[in-house]
Amino acid sequence: MSQELERVYTINLGKVLLSPNNRRAKRAINMIREFARHHMKIENVKIDEELSHQIWKRGIRHPPRKIRVRMTKTDEGFVLISLYEEEIETKEPEKTKPKLEKKAEKEAKQEVKTKQVSKVVEEVKPKVETKQVSEVVEKVKPKEKPKKTTSKEKPKIPSFVDPKKDPQHYINRYNKEKKYKEWFDKNYPNLTIEEAVGLKPSKAKEVKSKEKPKKDPKKTQAKEEKPKKKSS
Repeated sequence: MSQELERVYTINLGKVLLSPNNRRAKRAINMIREFARHHMKIENVKIDEELSHQIWKRGIRHPPRKIRVRMTKTDEGFVLISLYEEEIETKEPEKTKPKLEKKAEKEAKQEVKTKQVSKVVEEVKPKVETKQVSEVVEKVKPKEKPKKTTSKEKPKIPSFVDPKKDPQHYINRYNKEKKYKEWFDKNYPNLTIEEAVGLKPSKAKEVKSKEKPKKDPKKTQAKEEKPKKKSS
């Protein structure tokens, strides 16, 4: 068999994806045959088993996109298509280097590493020193005393208090209505009604003392009408 009768081709099978899923591998084999008939000018074409296994390797839906093929004309008058296997060059095993050369290489590598580490340390040193100096300066500086705030913090008024209303309104309601008192004690256990309204306890007492209870005129008349007891 002469060398002129052998040829190597790389066939692009990308158009196989246009065909339906269940016919892609068959379409790939037909494309290889058509390619061989066109280039080798012979209609009688046979495909090697290894090549067919390679195409059907991932199933009927996923044939390879490209394939490298060897086509050979036989004396019998047909073309045999087989996989192209590159000849692997046999590399001579490297001769074993003597132990002394290996030790010298290791020592040279270690020297290079030590030089690199020393350079990095020299670059980092000044940065570390400046940081230490800044820390000492901050410690030596007299600490500024915090300014005293003369303004007294006002107590927070709850949301249910209306500033437009008189605070005595809420105090009277707390003293008279039981439900209101229970509600306030549950929701604000840490506050008194005077503090919630914004009054000090002393002011609340003053407000209570101002509002003296009114005397009923009927009771006063009844007391006056009672006869005085005779002294024995």
